[in-house]
Amino acid sequence: MDEKTGTNEGYVLTPWVASGNIDYDDLIVRFGTSRIDQGLLNRIEDLTGELHFMLRREIFYSHRDFNWILDEYEKGNHFAMYTGRGPSGHTHVGHLMPWIFAKWLQDKFDVELYFQLTDDEKYLFNFDMDQETTHSYALENALDVIALGFDPKKTHIMIDTDYIKTLYPIALRVAKRLNFSNVKAVFGFDNSVNIGSIFYTSIQSAPCFVPTELKGRDVPVVIPCGIDQDPHFRLTRDVASKIGYCKPALLHNKLAPSLDGTGKMSASIPKTTIFTTDEPSDVKSKLSDAFTGGCISAKEQREKGGNPDICAIQNYRYYLFEEDDEVVADISMRCRQGEILCGECKSLLIHKVNTFLERHKKGREKAKDIIDGLLLID
Repeated sequence: MDEKTGTNEGYVLTPWVASGNIDYDDLIVRFGTSRIDQGLLNRIEDLTGELHFMLRREIFYSHRDFNWILDEYEKGNHFAMYTGRGPSGHTHVGHLMPWIFAKWLQDKFDVELYFQLTDDEKYLFNFDMDQETTHSYALENALDVIALGFDPKKTHIMIDTDYIKTLYPIALRVAKRLNFSNVKAVFGFDNSVNIGSIFYTSIQSAPCFVPTELKGRDVPVVIPCGIDQDPHFRLTRDVASKIGYCKPALLHNKLAPSLDGTGKMSASIPKTTIFTTDEPSDVKSKLSDAFTGGCISAKEQREKGGNPDICAIQNYRYYLFEEDDEVVADISMRCRQGEILCGECKSLLIHKVNTFLERHKKGREKAKDIIDGLLLID
């Protein structure tokens, strides 16, 4: 096992690659993060009046220094949020997970969101993509962010190449304190990696400190993100105090599962992923072909029951498309007892997903009218 990159014989997890059966408990140990325990959950619930379903279900399960964020909040020093997206294609529903959670945090704590779209990263790490393509995807992805209903007065979207005048001086300070041996060890780079990719972590670090620069005072920052992004921010946290900033805190989510049951949702395998731009017929086709925990025949399933624990349909419901814990538990029970077959279960989810996407697409259309006001450009 490589303790820094999250790679062992059973799985690979880096900011760019996720494969195999990811052991999330193992990652807490290997990355040195803290589990979101009952004490922290109680504290969040005391402050917000409820727990988001992603917290209740341990989808957001790990953190760095979120207790400190709440300490500062209780002192009246409101935090800011930072999250982002690498625009290599259309947004899929797995990308929405930390954004939906960030929307809840914004509503509950009345805080500002800084959203980074890393068109430079995708250009550097994908040799088949040009700058015009990654920038156009950044604008496209921004519509999905806005469509979720963030407060437009407290939401700021930065496309790296459009906001580089502000980001670059901060990135330089970070880069001056990072050495190649650390970056190489954390990401597993070898001598064939282009020097832009080696520098890139400095750019992804910069938004952690943008709120402090813009406000002219120390602003605590928390980053809701997939745990695959933690390596970037371990390096950021290592240098933060050396360049005069607070360490960013993190809230880590598990990665959304694929429809084929083999790993994480991936835009590179479109047939196993639901995109926000998919038509209802696409959703029906993909979910109809999804991997399930059912038996070979309806007769056998009614006799023996199915296994919802390995079912991609139930995972989609659990991770994103059903907030009611009782509904999730009821469908699992009926599956195990053979009372519901895979076809009916799929039909329920198809309706749920298409209803969500219909609403989301309307939000994307409205976003086109306000996007210019949310973009940070220098």
